[in-house]
Amino acid sequence: MTDREKSTSFGQAAAAYESGRPGYPAEAVSWLLEPVREPGRALRVADVGAGTGKLTRTVVELGADVVAVDPDADMLAALRGSVRGVPTFVGRAEALPLPDAGLDAVVMGQAWHWVDVEAASVEVARSLRSGGVLGLVWNIRDHEVEWVRRLTEAMGGSNAETLLSTTGPRVADPFGDLEHRAWRWERPITLPQLRDLVFSRSDVITAGPEERARIDAAVDGVVASVPGLADGEAVALPYVTHAFRARRP
Repeated sequence: MTDREKSTSFGQAAAAYESGRPGYPAEAVSWLLEPVREPGRALRVADVGAGTGKLTRTVVELGADVVAVDPDADMLAALRGSVRGVPTFVGRAEALPLPDAGLDAVVMGQAWHWVDVEAASVEVARSLRSGGVLGLVWNIRDHEVEWVRRLTEAMGGSNAETLLSTTGPRVADPFGDLEHRAWRWERPITLPQLRDLVFSRSDVITAGPEERARIDAAVDGVVASVPGLADGEAVALPYVTHAFRARRP
């Protein structure tokens, strides 16, 4: 299965995605938007690859006027149920259904690793005003914690984790260098939410029955080793949020 096909598989697990995936720290999202903030004016922002609205929700809470774009109509249907009043459009970073120079910022959460960097950079720049911001953000589980590292080994690493542990994200003309900041934080998670987190991953969604059974068994082994988790208690799942931003000339 190609990366393009995997990138549009999430609608099959929209409910699990909404339950299992974390939101984004307001501090990180505020930092993405900081260069274009102006007193007394609401920012015009597009959340591209918006999914069920995890990032959209935080941008709205920061007072911006937001539109949400995603290639998967099922994910956008879930977003409309969780973030009321946000216009939604089916589209991709490489072909945005948005006018020229109409936005202060384009933000993408857990999404830039799916794009064609050159085409997406040109298209995002087209939609931004001069000086506008491209903001990229990822939540990555903190593998310095032993059981979290074993959880990732059980369900398999992701393209995002590989990208951020090696070269880091890249943008192309007309954008210049990316600025980067990181935040460490924890999210309380229950066993049903952890199961949904596992099922919300594209490699698991698209796995065959035998591979899915192998993953489930490996995850069960990790769960059994975490005090309280299998007994219905919430445990702290640590994350590192990586945020990157670049300005349109």
